[in-house]
Amino acid sequence: MSLTANWSYPTAIRFGAGRIAELPEACIAAGIRKPLLVTDRGLAALPITGRALDILDAAGLGRGIFSDVDPNPTEKNMEAGVAAFREGGHDGVIAFGGGSGLDLGKCVAFMAGQSRPVWDFEDVGDWWTRADADAIAPVVAVPTTAGTGSEVGRAGVLTNSATHEKKIIFHPKMLPAVTICDPELTVGMPRAITAGTGMDAFAHCLEAYCSPFFHPMSQGIALEGMRLVKEYLPRAFRDGTDLEARAQMMAAAAMGAVAFQKGLGAIHALSHPIGAHYGTHHGTTNAVVMQPVLRFNRPAVEERLGLAAAYLGIPGGFDGFHDFIGALNAELGIPASLTALGVTDPDLDVLVASALADPSVGGNPVEMNAANTRALFEACL
Repeated sequence: MSLTANWSYPTAIRFGAGRIAELPEACIAAGIRKPLLVTDRGLAALPITGRALDILDAAGLGRGIFSDVDPNPTEKNMEAGVAAFREGGHDGVIAFGGGSGLDLGKCVAFMAGQSRPVWDFEDVGDWWTRADADAIAPVVAVPTTAGTGSEVGRAGVLTNSATHEKKIIFHPKMLPAVTICDPELTVGMPRAITAGTGMDAFAHCLEAYCSPFFHPMSQGIALEGMRLVKEYLPRAFRDGTDLEARAQMMAAAAMGAVAFQKGLGAIHALSHPIGAHYGTHHGTTNAVVMQPVLRFNRPAVEERLGLAAAYLGIPGGFDGFHDFIGALNAELGIPASLTALGVTDPDLDVLVASALADPSVGGNPVEMNAANTRALFEACL
């Protein structure tokens, strides 16, 4: 089976090895003639980024780049990116990288034409209608990891540098106009990043599958996304040059982001404040808290996860599924607890308040309050 295709769900996606060569065509299709490539500091120095810039330059699209992006990007990173966008006379963004580069690139394109503060567009109610939709610059997304799925999302996550809270900035026009999913770009990912980003994709699928909201389409996508991660993440982890595994994981990442419009839950409600306050890798943090959250949600999800376990070929129903997560984490070298991850002497009052304020908490199948959220954090330590 050829792992090359053009998809139009939920946006135009050019999927397949080597398709980074089509970056100029993707820009022209999106109406971009002078793109600003937004990526993170580490990725900016790597050959895959240099190649992308060379491809753009050869096509007469310049080689504009902005890479002042933190692992958990902040509004300060965004403001610097907007300044670079305006000063360079750019007309669109290439969001290039993992979650940080993709999210910040989308936020730069969104905010480049706005006059209100970015926090006015948090994903609350209809706040997105405050934006000048005509002033939003187009985006071409190029993921270089397989986890966040931000390349097919309509939002970006920013950390408020003053409060250390992660905020979701949302607008329907933040969805990239064209996405290039080239699994060759993920071949050089370090094993720890392969593991963490892969478990992020699994967390998206798992939480969407367990969410109590009605969305049968997302439900089916979430279930198949979990199967792809189960089958192919260990392969990609063991052999980073396994292009089939890399491609299937890139598909699973996009599927997770499509699925979680059904809802996320306590995994993300816990991991967002931990990442914001302690700088931990988001996907790895998701993996660390996954089993305690499953145990917490067991009364509401036991039957549903029993069905998922059967589909995934995992014996033992809920218990088998729970144990599978533990075994997968161990195989991937995921730390066994938040303490092992480096979170020591956390301020639980702050973490609990942040978790309960996180939009993800609304999709958890068991209602959370201050007492049981504190107990959940303690179980993760």
